[in-house]
Amino acid sequence: MLNDNQTQDLQALLPGQSTELGATRRTALKAALGVGYAAATMPIMAQTAIKTPADGLTAGEVTIDVNGFKMPAYRAAPAGKTGLPVVLVLSEIFGVHEYIADTARRFAQAGYLAIAPELFVRQGDAQSYGEIAKLIAEVVSKVPDAQVMGDLDAAVKWAAANGGDTRKLGVTGFCWGGRHVWLYAAHNPAVKAGVAWYGRLVGQASELNPKHPVDVAAGLHGPVLGLYGGADTGIPLDTIDKMKAALATGNAAAKASTFVVYPEAPHAFHADYRPSYRKEPAEDGWKRATAWFKQHGVA
Repeated sequence: MLNDNQTQDLQALLPGQSTELGATRRTALKAALGVGYAAATMPIMAQTAIKTPADGLTAGEVTIDVNGFKMPAYRAAPAGKTGLPVVLVLSEIFGVHEYIADTARRFAQAGYLAIAPELFVRQGDAQSYGEIAKLIAEVVSKVPDAQVMGDLDAAVKWAAANGGDTRKLGVTGFCWGGRHVWLYAAHNPAVKAGVAWYGRLVGQASELNPKHPVDVAAGLHGPVLGLYGGADTGIPLDTIDKMKAALATGNAAAKASTFVVYPEAPHAFHADYRPSYRKEPAEDGWKRATAWFKQHGVA
């Protein structure tokens, strides 16, 4: 049985669609991604729309120590460079598959050290599930927000020791990861800026999710750009209005945060491997995201 938060996640991911993900695709991506990464199982188009080459990059899997736990992550960075701005790339519920790795490479090609941690790995293999409701109930819903914050802190520490300049720290994420962009911008004083793609803003408080973005909005350490779809039935526009009101009562970073809502865009409009992909808002959002990071001292 899904709780209220899980049901909202499910509605946001696939509004009006079946929760069956279709045939499993586990094509190995070891050459591109490193051992341990595989194609996700989800509603997909034949190919991802964007293929970012690793030419000139150091890219692949690394392990990051989190208090003795070895967390896998995908990292991409310009080869041989140090002092790089750092961006954390937070995945959807499906984990770090090719789309997320490609997004990291896009940032690397723009001069960043990009790190995409596997934030579900303690709870299970997100890529092994064939049904979203089951994935949320058995893996995603068991991930404590506090664990995510600690894992991201460890990723930042790893970046500082591996060519990154964490004085220039940004965070971006999609859907589930978009929600955690807001939370991390309120958690880590080093965050210069965040970009949240259609992350849920409100929800029921629980032991594992004691606060939601609207609850921490007033105390952001870095301003966040929210990129949302006006046709996203899982994230009603009135919740964006609630978030705007909360930000307006906050500190300077909160007040500097802003939203762009693409009127016709559905949930996951940036996800170029899914039928929800919308080229124009995805490309516009990417331009806004990279400009936002530059504007606020990440690049």
